[in-house]
Amino acid sequence: MDSVLATTMSNVRADSGRRTLIDEFLPVFDVSDTVATVVGADTATTWAALMEVDLIDVGRRRPLIAVLGALRAFPDLVAHLVRGESVPAAPRRMRLRDTTALTLGTGGWVLLGERPGDEIALGLVGTFWRPVIYFANVPADDFRAFAEPGYAKTIYSLSVRAIEPGRTLLCGVMRTATTDERARRWFRRYWTCGTGFGARVLVQGVLDAVRQAAEQAGRRPPTS
Repeated sequence: MDSVLATTMSNVRADSGRRTLIDEFLPVFDVSDTVATVVGADTATTWAALMEVDLIDVGRRRPLIAVLGALRAFPDLVAHLVRGESVPAAPRRMRLRDTTALTLGTGGWVLLGERPGDEIALGLVGTFWRPVIYFANVPADDFRAFAEPGYAKTIYSLSVRAIEPGRTLLCGVMRTATTDERARRWFRRYWTCGTGFGARVLVQGVLDAVRQAAEQAGRRPPTS
């Protein structure tokens, strides 16, 4: 992240003076990464674009994201076939809120919290370093306190903050905490062996798509 963007993020956070959802649900963590971009549109337009961004389309437009997604999904597909189960059909469209309606293990996330027009936080608890991930069914109310050994808790938070009229800071924060030392060792290996890079590429792709959609909407003349 360049120094100008980092300074902008620091100033916006200081001005907001507000505790974020990701700090409420995961104040202590092992790994964190932040991706951000400045959008040439107001916060309402940027938030609307964030809520409508099609994650499937982001993968179509960015081959690297599609490849990373396929590599992560491949062990799960093989496991379905070995058990004689049908492979779930890929949806035609998937927005952020749509992921909360899917089951764990098929792209589903838990909606931890949402402040409309401000921030949305999605979480998962699982053994992410295993070829086939085991997900723990942990509702939002129990997420912060969950401490069963052998797991990692991860959160993706996406937020918008006004910089000045017509300019918005769009930010994605990825944060993970493990529940014991063994899980911590495994997760750190998993993260440093390419997963951290893949997660950053995915979030950057989503933010870029939102920025383009928001700026295009901002240039569109109002309907009479």
